Amino acid sequence: MTTATTRRGDRRVSPVFAGILAVTAVTGWATWTGFAAQPGIAVFLFVTAAWIVSLCLHEYAHARTALHSGDITVGAKGYLTLNPLKYTHALLSIVLPVVFLIMGGIGLPGGAVFIERSRIRGRWRHSLISAAGPLTNVLFAAVCAAPFWLHALDGVPHVFQYALAFLVLLQVTAAILNFLPVPGLDGYGVIEPWLSYNVKRQVEPFAPFGLLFVFALLWVPSINNVFFDAIDAILRGLGVDNFSRACGYELYRFWRGTPEICTFSP
Repeated sequence: MTTATTRRGDRRVSPVFAGILAVTAVTGWATWTGFAAQPGIAVFLFVTAAWIVSLCLHEYAHARTALHSGDITVGAKGYLTLNPLKYTHALLSIVLPVVFLIMGGIGLPGGAVFIERSRIRGRWRHSLISAAGPLTNVLFAAVCAAPFWLHALDGVPHVFQYALAFLVLLQVTAAILNFLPVPGLDGYGVIEPWLSYNVKRQVEPFAPFGLLFVFALLWVPSINNVFFDAIDAILRGLGVDNFSRACGYELYRFWRGTPEICTFSP
């Protein structure tokens, strides 16, 4: 097995990731119990920490799939430790998505693990490596949305419900953006192995600007409406109502003041 060629230390969970998990747990507890004097602060810290956890898992999924597909170098690069500081571009994978989260409440896809594609044989494997990251966001969204679609919210504090609803929104947004077949995004990585050499060569120069292109398109009202209507439909299918999402977003932006209705059960 390919995992046998990696050292034990290459697969050990890093203290950095363990610390992020600890912050997520503590702030999640504070959100649940109402320990913080201002619930928005607890929601902000909990959602941000949980979002970083999901980004780490996203990158880990890429690396782990690559390992089992033939790229045994991912272990030495530190990608299997879940340490976000080991990514090729920590700015793109962690810092920028967190900044976009704080500024606009949108799940920006990250992505900066360097996979040595020449070591991997088979187009399906290449596609699976690219799909593994956003599929992790899909799974994360399903787990966070479970209390909603299972109708198991009895006894769950309303502020914690709102935080979960906002987390689901972020994960769904990130998954959809990542799966777009645009150069530079994972969706393009899924279809790239099946494209002709000439097409790939023509598209390659645009890869660094793919995400900017997507955000430019989202400024077009008609495209923006279609995009967010799709997100709304998915969230409603998961049982996450608009009120919970909106209150989660307002609580997250605690510095702007939280509507009083979002601090009490609807």
